[in-house]
Amino acid sequence: MVTPRFDSADIKRYYDRHTTSFVRFGQGRASIHRAVWGPDVQTQEQAFHYVDDQIAALVGQGDTPLSAAHVVDLGCGVGASLCYLAERLPIRGTGVTLSPAQAVMAGQFIAEAGLSERVECFEGDYTNLPPAIEPADLAYAIESFVHGPAPERFFEQSHRVLKPGGRLVICDDIRAGESLPLAERTVEEFTRGWHINTLLTRDDMIAMARSAGFDHESSVDLTPMLDLGRPRDRAIAVSVALLKWLPYAGDRYDYVIGGDALQTCLTKGWIRYELNVFRSR
Repeated sequence: MVTPRFDSADIKRYYDRHTTSFVRFGQGRASIHRAVWGPDVQTQEQAFHYVDDQIAALVGQGDTPLSAAHVVDLGCGVGASLCYLAERLPIRGTGVTLSPAQAVMAGQFIAEAGLSERVECFEGDYTNLPPAIEPADLAYAIESFVHGPAPERFFEQSHRVLKPGGRLVICDDIRAGESLPLAERTVEEFTRGWHINTLLTRDDMIAMARSAGFDHESSVDLTPMLDLGRPRDRAIAVSVALLKWLPYAGDRYDYVIGGDALQTCLTKGWIRYELNVFRSR
């Protein structure tokens, strides 16, 4: 097994340091995920919840009645996706995050939404889930899979917590395109800035999931549905060019530098943003 570049403590510090900024300055408010302008999406709010809506549809396709369905968010952030799902479906939800700061914030959002009886988020590691988590009908990871230091353990633990026939949804960045020197340098800026450990190709992800007991159901490339190159992004690119000259910029502004690199990678086709669905055997 390859030694991860960032361990769990590194990821925890990264999110403890930046989550307040993500929520305060992000365009999705409590949702710190990307906006996806899929079919029939007409507003920015709908775009920020497009992936959530795809997950809600999959929950509705399960064999378990919605009132008894249990959904697990592997890398739940501040709990925005679970709250969104629970406000629309009578499910029970459990979220896991490495960040104690996120866990506290998630508890506040859940209480404010009046969902404390059905939704909980706690500090934990999705590569070492506690036995007390109830079997799940669906588990998902939105923009959290790439941070994990051990993808084999992620799939192993996901398979353990899912009921037979349960679905696992991963919405995240995957490696694509040619390994050109410029691509490698830009991908390196992204992975360093965003504390990324696991950037797989689609084929590698499917093979790893299959080894853990999953069948691949579908893959959808969401990259064309992202709003890339916005005026805001162009302004950030100019700022990043200046930040790189500042001492210690990599610590204080790592997520800004990494985000700018990701924009380039997505635009050039070196990275794709995909929704992959697996079913537990």
